[in-house]
Amino acid sequence: MQRGRRSPARRRMAAALGGLRVPLVAARWAVGAATPGGQRVPLGTRLLGQSCQRAAGPRAGPEPSSGGLPEGVEYIPTRKKGKNPMKPVGVAWYSLYARTRLGYLFYQRQVKKARERYPHGHSVPEPCHFPGVKILPIPVLSNNYSYLVIDTDSGQAAVVDPSDPLAVQAAIEEEGVMLEAIFCTHKHWDHSGGNTALRQQHGSCKVYGSALDAIPELTNPLVDREKVTVGCLTFEALATPGHTVGHMVYVLDGGPFGGPPCLFSGDLLFLAGCGRLFEGSPETMLTSLDVAVSLGEDTLLWPGHEYALECLTFASLLELDNPALEQKLQWATQQRQEKRSTCPSTLGEEQTYNPFLRTHRPELQAVLGLRRGEGEHPDAFRARILKEVRRRKDLYKAT
Repeated sequence: MQRGRRSPARRRMAAALGGLRVPLVAARWAVGAATPGGQRVPLGTRLLGQSCQRAAGPRAGPEPSSGGLPEGVEYIPTRKKGKNPMKPVGVAWYSLYARTRLGYLFYQRQVKKARERYPHGHSVPEPCHFPGVKILPIPVLSNNYSYLVIDTDSGQAAVVDPSDPLAVQAAIEEEGVMLEAIFCTHKHWDHSGGNTALRQQHGSCKVYGSALDAIPELTNPLVDREKVTVGCLTFEALATPGHTVGHMVYVLDGGPFGGPPCLFSGDLLFLAGCGRLFEGSPETMLTSLDVAVSLGEDTLLWPGHEYALECLTFASLLELDNPALEQKLQWATQQRQEKRSTCPSTLGEEQTYNPFLRTHRPELQAVLGLRRGEGEHPDAFRARILKEVRRRKDLYKAT
């Protein structure tokens, strides 16, 4: 579809952006409900659109808890003293961005600049296909990704983190699908800014996310391990606090389609990187990263940003003799020279070069000059390693 000419739907979408409001809708949901055919569905499962005849293997996991966080996980806020090392994003600026309308105005400026600079997106998208499933990365803003996930049999679709509603709407029209669900990983405008405009355009579309984050237009709050079905697609929400207190990731069950699980990680995990600890401690982030790793090595990682080259370059400064890292950096350099996307990777790959997933590795611990204290719990030591890697990455990015 040519971007030079807007359809009436996209013109209405553009008009809707001017009066964006961000109410937090407290919604109740039914579990253990009956389908139109009278069949009971499992506790914690939501159904959207028509029923699916394909047998889907549900992912094992504990029942949803009322707190919204995984069992045994405590949210520990970060306490900053003295000079803030997270330049240029200081505590005061982050509070303004995340909690006031100034954040939305800054997001609008981001959108406008990105549309002018990257009229066709910052990267060449590379769709992924399984039998019955299509995953379409949508490059938005200067380095974000939204994802349109399509049940190709029914034509029903979900979008993950719709940053720019015009770009998402263009993809919806080009694919000729019905938008049934928006999955928001967290509240930040560069991941949730398109919610309102898309909801106005697609009235039956539901917005899913954590009630612990102030997600715009949230209609269906989710708790940890809760499942949502869109057509024949089954997504599982996993609470992964650290970047924000209510951060969630979404796992598409690829088993019924003969494909691997697909992790839409938002700002939890990037290729060779992880998100900043704006609203959590290293201990909290470590637990969330461990949740992601537990999904299995064949899981495809679809991150919220195109940070691969920067993150791999930083990682190469920590591990000078890592063949997997060197090879991935060479590949990513070639991809970015051609403006091609670097996603997805796999969780198995990530564990060979992502320093935030290698806190247990002696070679990384030695480079950082840290040793486990006498009587120190292994996970407490790993959290110290993660904290130091994160500190160095923050300083590296600021230079």
